[in-house]
Amino acid sequence: MDRIRLEVPGVRVPYLSGMNGEETDREAVKRAASLIRHETGAAAENLKIARKAIDARRGGIVFVYTVYGETEAGPKLTSKLKKSGEEGKIRLHSEPVLERPRGGAPLNHRPVIAGFGPAGMFAGLLLAEEGYSPLILERGGPVEERTAAVERFVKDGILDPDCNIQFGAGGAGTFSDGKLTTRIGDPLTAWVLKTLCDLGAPEDILYKSKPHVGTDILRDVVKRADEKIRSLGGEIRYHAPVRDLRGGRLTAAGEEIPFDALILATGHSARDTVGELISAGFAVEAKPFSVGVRAEHLQKDIDEALFHEHAGDPLLGRGEYQLSHRRDGRGCYTFCMCPGGVVVPSASEEGGVVTNGMSCRARDGVNANAAVCVSVHPEDFGSDPRSAIAFQRELERAAFAAGGKNYDAPCQTVGDLMSGRHGTEYSRIVPTYRNGRVVPADLGTLFPPFVTEMLREGLAEFGKKLRGYDDPAVPLTGVETRTSSPVRILRGEDGCALGHPGIYPCGEGAGYAGGIVSAAVDGIRTAQKLMAARSPARRTGK
Repeated sequence: MDRIRLEVPGVRVPYLSGMNGEETDREAVKRAASLIRHETGAAAENLKIARKAIDARRGGIVFVYTVYGETEAGPKLTSKLKKSGEEGKIRLHSEPVLERPRGGAPLNHRPVIAGFGPAGMFAGLLLAEEGYSPLILERGGPVEERTAAVERFVKDGILDPDCNIQFGAGGAGTFSDGKLTTRIGDPLTAWVLKTLCDLGAPEDILYKSKPHVGTDILRDVVKRADEKIRSLGGEIRYHAPVRDLRGGRLTAAGEEIPFDALILATGHSARDTVGELISAGFAVEAKPFSVGVRAEHLQKDIDEALFHEHAGDPLLGRGEYQLSHRRDGRGCYTFCMCPGGVVVPSASEEGGVVTNGMSCRARDGVNANAAVCVSVHPEDFGSDPRSAIAFQRELERAAFAAGGKNYDAPCQTVGDLMSGRHGTEYSRIVPTYRNGRVVPADLGTLFPPFVTEMLREGLAEFGKKLRGYDDPAVPLTGVETRTSSPVRILRGEDGCALGHPGIYPCGEGAGYAGGIVSAAVDGIRTAQKLMAARSPARRTGK
């Protein structure tokens, strides 16, 4: 008799103080096996956990699992699956299949990838595995050099515009929490997570509902991706920003490079590249994005608000949240929440202040932080792509001025923002940006009125949903502007930029992703488009 794979979602195991992770996992598997036997009449084997989440929304704490395993395809089960494709809690389980198409005419040159963030990295991994020997051009430096540049900026305020938290090996995600949460629902998500594990990421990212790697481990993952691409015949050149894109040729680090396939994976902060594309006649449109501030709370306060008397139990881990509020078509929401993390200086242009959040794997810092952002629509700035970039840039320059023009950041307590004051001393919660290099300022005057009003409204609403979120002592550090690209480079069904065959915009910078996993998936999809159109060059070379 044939065997099939089934999965059981929504297996709930109540939290009991004193339990450990192995015990809750065993109980979930036991409950799933019982349900499969009840529904199919057959025993399940090789049961494994596909997903694990914590639900603390209704006062009690429950672990929610998805479990999958194998069983015999008996008549009872087959009949149920034929009727609806799903019966009760049981449904078919399928593993994602990575398609590896191969086009007709060979490339004349090896494919070029501009950018070594998640999109460029995963496009490069797939192309290298399939014998395309890609050439990857990255404007920033390798991990060790980039880490030194970031540490120098944090300590001394010396910014390298080409090698910083935004630019360099691994892209902006390298200096983050390494969050791998995504809502895109693409089956390739599982392949991305498996590849990251193969490169050294923790195995729990395969099943946790809110997986994260941690910036300390992610740096090693990026180095291994570099090494793997090289071992498969690819090449990566650092300090090689792409310039002067025209007629099948580009310039990088003073060298002219011909190409007939170019993947543009430059990241959401490559504003100069976007400007060149607009000038060169590429179809670029403005898109919605968000701006705001970084809010910091004591991590123990977040843990207590979520887990109450059970806060601090290692089984529950560090508390995480995601909050949102909408009114009249505009939203205020939390983004990129970093438990036990720090607020980091993320400028990539001289004369601007930008914030972001970062956590290590242990998430053992005193503070939690998250962006509190307000949605910005194209009509707010005139709907022109250059105006979208200018909107972000003006906020960053205003923050630079408010911070003293030395890359210190403007900061204000929630209580002061709500009342229109500024200057209150920080008490329980110490801002972490550049080890406390913040300046009291009126953040409300930096933003357009609609942003300030929505920030105040959103913080008040968040305080109703999560106890203490709107505590007057909470520091807000500005400005957060790089939540996503403000523009989209239009592309056709073949993946190519409209009117520019052979040039493939992808990832966050092109406006088709938002986060590590979605950018990686778009990089894979883009590489597949290229592979479906062309086969590898007969001879690898320039």
